[in-house]
Amino acid sequence: MSIQEEIRILKERLDAVLVAHFYQRDEIVEIADITGDSLELAKRAMGSPRSLVVFCGVGFMGQSVKILAPQKRVVMPRLACCSMARMIDSAYFDESIQKLEEYGLLKEAILPLTYINSSAEVKAKVGAMGGLVCTSANAVKIMQKAQESGKKIFFLPDRCLGQNLAKQGGQKSAVLGSSSKEEVLGADIICYDGFCSVHQLFTPQDIEFYRQKFPDILIAVHPECDPSVVERADFVGSTSQIITFVKNLPLEQKVAVGTEYNLVNRLREKNTYVLSSTKPECPTMNETTLEDILECLKAFERGEPLNEITLEEEVRLEAHLALSRMMELS
Repeated sequence: MSIQEEIRILKERLDAVLVAHFYQRDEIVEIADITGDSLELAKRAMGSPRSLVVFCGVGFMGQSVKILAPQKRVVMPRLACCSMARMIDSAYFDESIQKLEEYGLLKEAILPLTYINSSAEVKAKVGAMGGLVCTSANAVKIMQKAQESGKKIFFLPDRCLGQNLAKQGGQKSAVLGSSSKEEVLGADIICYDGFCSVHQLFTPQDIEFYRQKFPDILIAVHPECDPSVVERADFVGSTSQIITFVKNLPLEQKVAVGTEYNLVNRLREKNTYVLSSTKPECPTMNETTLEDILECLKAFERGEPLNEITLEEEVRLEAHLALSRMMELS
C-alpha cells in the first residue's frame, strides 16, 4: 500500500480534513482536500464538517483555524514557523508601543494593523487595542478603513507591505527602529521592521534581466517584495491573485513571477519563469513531508496527538476580535 493510500484511509477513519498552503511541496498539495492561501484555508477548514484539521503550513495558519473554530482539533504534521511571524512576538509588540509612547504618541492615538503572518498572541494584543488583521489580498481595503479612525497606523510585521500600501495611497511611511523620531512622527503609516525572507530575494536587477532577455515579458510580484521591485512590476497581488492573473494569460505570453518557487513551478506548463537567479523556496513551508502527515495521523489515532494547536481562551478571544473586524470588512 502506498503512503498516499495509508493517509487517505486514516483520514477517513479519523474524520479528518487535510489542508495545505499553496507553498507546500507538490506531493503534499496533490493529496490535500483543501488548498489555498492562509486566510482562505482557515475559512474553509472552519467550514468543513470534519472534526479534525490536519494543517500543512506554518504555525500562525494553524492558529488561525483554532481562533475561528475552537471546537475543532487542529494538528500540524510539522510545527514550522514563518520567519516573518517570528520577527515579532508579544514582548516585541509591547516594546514597539512603548517606543512610540516615548516619541510622544499616546497609546489611544495608535491603531495597530497586523498582517495575518503573525502569532495568535500578537493578534490578541492588536485586538485588545482595537486593531485588526489584514491579508495581502485585502490590505488596501483594510488600510483605508483603518485610516478612517484618524489614528496613527502601526503596521506589523512586514515593512515592505506597509511601505507599498503607503506608496499606493500617496502617504508617508517610516520604519520603527531605522527611521528617525521625526520621520516616525511625520509618517501616516509606521512600519515594524520585519520582512519575508523569500520575497526579499527578488531585486530590480532580476526584473531588468528578464526585460532584456524577453522584451514583451510581464512581471508579476507579491506585495511582500521590496518597494523597488513592486514599482517596476506589471502586476502586484496576493498568492491567489497571482494565480488568477497568470492562469488567465494566453499561454504564449511570457511572465516572470516573484513569489515562492513551488507555487510558480505549478502555475503553467510553459512561458512562466521564477523571478530570481536563486531558488526562492520557503524553508519552513517545505519542512512537511508525506511521512510527517502519516505519523501525525497515526499519533492522533493512538491518542498521542503531535503538534496540536492549543490557545489560552483570553488570547483566542482577543485574536478573534482582530480577525473578525477584518472579516466584517472583507
